[in-house]
Amino acid sequence: MMNCQCVRKCNCTLWSVIAAVAVGVLAAFLQITGQITVTPAFLWVLLGIAVVYLAVLVVASALSQGENGCECGNRCLCTLLNVLLAGILGTILFSVVLLAIGVTAGSVLSAILVGLLLLSFSLTVAGAACFVRCKVGCGN
Repeated sequence: MMNCQCVRKCNCTLWSVIAAVAVGVLAAFLQITGQITVTPAFLWVLLGIAVVYLAVLVVASALSQGENGCECGNRCLCTLLNVLLAGILGTILFSVVLLAIGVTAGSVLSAILVGLLLLSFSLTVAGAACFVRCKVGCGN
């Protein structure tokens, strides 16, 4: 039987966005002060992880087309899929931009882009956690 109370169980989207913004601001601050460095290898790893997440999301979306779920569950999943897609595409975009221009420790532009990159990646990871929580809690 379908559990149609999953909207309350997967309302962690707001918390995901808040946590991602906090990580992004902290990363930008640490980058501008020179406390952290972002290497091209790190950017390639984040790009690879984002591409894998995108492939899994596409396959999961294609496989779940025929499922009949409760309306509250579909609304919950659609919200989470939007958050996941925004995080994945942001991670891919900012990784490619930072790989193209290079990262310098004292640059304000680099700090902003690193902050946006880590905001997007944090949103991807937190959105994936919310997605799993919703799928497990909703029973489908």
